[in-house]
Amino acid sequence: MTNQKIALVTGASRGFGAAAAEELARLGYHVVAVGRTTGALEELDDRIQAAGGHATLAPMDITETDAMRTLCRGIYDRWGHVDIWVHAAIQSPPFSPAEQVDLKFWTKAVAANVEALAVLMQFIAPLLRTAEGGGTAVLIDDAAEGPFLGAYAACKSAQRALFTAWEAEQSRLQDVHVRRFVPAPMPTNHRNRLYPGENTETLARPADEARRMVTELGLG
Repeated sequence: MTNQKIALVTGASRGFGAAAAEELARLGYHVVAVGRTTGALEELDDRIQAAGGHATLAPMDITETDAMRTLCRGIYDRWGHVDIWVHAAIQSPPFSPAEQVDLKFWTKAVAANVEALAVLMQFIAPLLRTAEGGGTAVLIDDAAEGPFLGAYAACKSAQRALFTAWEAEQSRLQDVHVRRFVPAPMPTNHRNRLYPGENTETLARPADEARRMVTELGLG
């Protein structure tokens, strides 16, 4: 196992995930950035390098179990551990009445938001356990609910339930530190799909929220 600090960020292409990757790289972590959009990851890498940081890009879909297994095995072979895992990946279900959820898209959302998270926890937990003092897993949470947000709220509730159970289990073992972080509303593509036409001038900057996450969770 190397002494280099390793941060794995799933959902790092844009928005809060990208901001978290940049902040962790600024703090000296080598960031493994996972996302589906190669171009956006390359732009992220350019920003990280320009600030003096380092990243490894993993352009892949978290719903592809074999790809995630291969990635985690590669991380183990190269570094032997993960110090921080930030899970910011999200598939936004369409804004719709609860009785009119697009079932085809719902299947994709559950696969990306719930099934993939359960798989990732199994693959990444051993990497966190091998970190010095135990690594930290952070779920980027969102308490949004209400009219037309039923599908999205259901997915986030399922994610929250998984992490809440994991956190309770690890409170005794303490070999993995399980945390959740709720950013303030930010002008991201994800939020724009949930709240089209919203005035974004009063929303928080992803970079500021990433710094707040690091401070509040003691990740620096």
